[in-house]
Amino acid sequence: MRKKNYTGLFVVVGIIVLLIGGALWGVHQHQQASKTVTVGIVGNDKGTQEIWKQVAKTAKKRYGITVKTKTFTEYTQPNKALAAGEIDLNAFQHYVFLNQWNKKNGNQVVAIGKTYIAPIRLYSNKYHRLSALPDGATIAIPNDAANESRALYVLKNAGLITLKKSAGKLVTIADIAQNPKHLQIKELADDQTAHALSDVDAAVVNNDYAIPAKLGKRQTIYVEPVNRDSEQWINVIAAKRGQQHKRIYQDVVKAYQTPAVQRIYRHYYGKTELPAWNLNLK
Repeated sequence: MRKKNYTGLFVVVGIIVLLIGGALWGVHQHQQASKTVTVGIVGNDKGTQEIWKQVAKTAKKRYGITVKTKTFTEYTQPNKALAAGEIDLNAFQHYVFLNQWNKKNGNQVVAIGKTYIAPIRLYSNKYHRLSALPDGATIAIPNDAANESRALYVLKNAGLITLKKSAGKLVTIADIAQNPKHLQIKELADDQTAHALSDVDAAVVNNDYAIPAKLGKRQTIYVEPVNRDSEQWINVIAAKRGQQHKRIYQDVVKAYQTPAVQRIYRHYYGKTELPAWNLNLK
């Protein structure tokens, strides 16, 4: 009898050990999952790959966080995925894009950290310096709300126009207060501004279209300054509203905003994309 009792006791103990082990394994698995952060991005060029490799390395080493990226092909996708809980964070948009999306979609996404800014340029095939633009010159700018506003701020900072003081941050041609050189501003689809350079005197072209059009230093007559006007064009890491204060997400931001990432920006982008978290905007 005593032997049977011991046998039964061993069986019971064995079952308890297995149950505890299974529970601990479940906790371990949950902890591992909770320490993984998936970030939605758009575009996957070499520089972007290296940046996120470095972020993942730092996040793992300093905070025990596994950072994964999910690449989207269209700008319309990452905020929807974030709001739906399909990803934890995203990093693809500037403040203006985020604000416009929130207005149309119920204010669901919140910026939690700055990444970079990509100054845009005024290009010309006809003139080599800004001062050479003649009276009545025709300048092409993008016609969508965000990029039209940005282009007009470029012209304003270049000293070509002034804008009404009452104008909000997003401005249109109607907000031009003074146009001393009588510029003819031609609104075009953003993907057509580069192609229009053979027909106009100058054009503000977004970087996404300037690079494939092989526009560079030779055609550049003015570069968007990094100042208070351009703060709204800083790109950000964003979280779903209500989750923006999570420690794990704040740690991912810290893993991004490092000297190592700054060095990668300098190596791959030079002055076309600038780390924005330490900028002193005046």
